[in-house]
Amino acid sequence: MMKPIEYIGAAPVKLKRRSSFGGWLLVIFALLIGGFFLRPLVPFLRAQQDLTSDANVSEAVSTLRSDGGFDNLLAAAALERTLEKVLYDGAYFKIDFPGGDIPADRGKAEDLIIRTYRNVDIDLQVEVHEDISQNYHAYPQIFDSKEADPNIDHRRAQNLQRFFARKGETLTISEDAIDYSVGDIVVWQLLNGDKHLGIIVPGPGIKKTEKWVVHNLGSGPEWSDALFDFRVIGHYRYSK
Repeated sequence: MMKPIEYIGAAPVKLKRRSSFGGWLLVIFALLIGGFFLRPLVPFLRAQQDLTSDANVSEAVSTLRSDGGFDNLLAAAALERTLEKVLYDGAYFKIDFPGGDIPADRGKAEDLIIRTYRNVDIDLQVEVHEDISQNYHAYPQIFDSKEADPNIDHRRAQNLQRFFARKGETLTISEDAIDYSVGDIVVWQLLNGDKHLGIIVPGPGIKKTEKWVVHNLGSGPEWSDALFDFRVIGHYRYSK
């Protein structure tokens, strides 16, 4: 009869469950470090919100209207747009003509320009359509268009830029804010190559001598210190 073989060596050790305490320490440490470096940004972000508050919008609009002049009234109308909640929507809509508009809670940069000008009694839907109808080949041939379309032509940045260049005053393009005035139209080229438009307005509150812009880059109409955030490729002034 065979005898059992005796095990020789260190006794087997039962593996212990690994503690997660060290991992949590690392997470807590990372959060503390992140909080330390991000803390200075909190007052900055809060200050930005305070600067562009509804109260400051109303104050700026009141000042511009009291100063008078077309450029100031246009800037006031642009600032009033920032009080509206607008979801980005670049879709094609069948709209009325003249005076047509897509739903008020929808829009993009071009719609902000159209709505602002309508508040100073200039209907760019009509004016752009008339010029394209009479001078079709003077405008960019885009989106396989074959003829003027009052539903969409005025909602395209390329057409608005060409219209302002043809019918308005073409101004200096520079990287110096002194060359830009309240009420001017600015066209930028975004990093993806798209064109984008905005209107020059005064800065808010204590920054009222600065040149800020009202535009809609996808988050709705906003009042921001963004004049030179992108490359300026067009600078115009248009009034009647």
